[in-house]
Amino acid sequence: MDLSTSQEPIIDRTTGADLRIAMPELSRRYEQDTEWCVVYLDGQWQEIRFHDYRQIYAVEGLYEHLFYDILECRSPNVLAASFEDQLRRAGTAPDDLRVLDLGAGNGIMGEKLVELGVDFVVGVDILPEACRAARRDRPGVYRAYHVVDMSDLPPSVQEALSQGRLNTLTCVAALGFNDIPPDCFTTAFNLICDSGWVVFTIKDDFLSDVDTTGFARLISDAVENGVLELLWIERYPHRLATDRTPLRYTGVIGRKRGDLPAG
Repeated sequence: MDLSTSQEPIIDRTTGADLRIAMPELSRRYEQDTEWCVVYLDGQWQEIRFHDYRQIYAVEGLYEHLFYDILECRSPNVLAASFEDQLRRAGTAPDDLRVLDLGAGNGIMGEKLVELGVDFVVGVDILPEACRAARRDRPGVYRAYHVVDMSDLPPSVQEALSQGRLNTLTCVAALGFNDIPPDCFTTAFNLICDSGWVVFTIKDDFLSDVDTTGFARLISDAVENGVLELLWIERYPHRLATDRTPLRYTGVIGRKRGDLPAG
C-alpha cells in the first residue's frame, strides 16, 4: 500500500464498530471524484476511493463513519429540514407523499423522509450492494427497493413504478460524476405526477457555465420552460474535502409542472 502522500495518517478510532480510517495529509488537494482513504480491514490497510461505493457499502458503518462522522456531510439534514418547511407552507401532509428516492444508497435520505412522517418510499439504485446495505442498515424504510439502471428500465420495474402513483422525487448527493447522468434523472423525473415535488442536490460545478455533465442545461431549460417551478434553492457546504475545505452544493426544492424531454 503506497501511503507516500500521507506521511502521518490521521487514524480515527471513535466509532463503536472500531473502524480505523486514515486520510491523506491535509496539504494534498484532490478532485472530488479521485478522493480516497485507507481503511483497516481484515488485518491490513486497504485503499478505497470515495466513489467506490461497492466497497464502502460492503462494510457496515463505513459510509456513515467516513462521510458523516469524519467529513461532516450535511445534505440529507439540510434537504429534509427545508422540505419539511416547504410542505408546511403548502399545507401538504408528509403521509400524502409517495416518494421515489433516486440513488438511494444505504437509505440515509429514505430514513430522513420516514422521520418526517412519509410512509411510502421506494428506493432505486444501480448497485446491488446499496440495496443490501439499505436492508441491513435501515430495514423497513423502503416499501420496495429496485436495483436497476434508470436509463434502461426493465418493463416490470417500469410498470411497478408507474403504478406507484409517485408524487415526489428525491435525489440527494447522487447526481453527476457518472453516478446518475441526466438521462437517468429525466426518466425518474417523468415518473412523478404533475404538480409533484422534486427535491435534489447537485454540486455547484454542475450548474455552472463550464459544466460538461449536461445538468446545467437540463435544469436551466426545465425552469425556463416551466417544467420545474422553483420554490427553494440554496447553496450550502455539502461536506468537507479530505483537506478539510468545504465542498459546495446547491439544494433545490420545486414542483413538477410537466415532463422533461427525453434524450
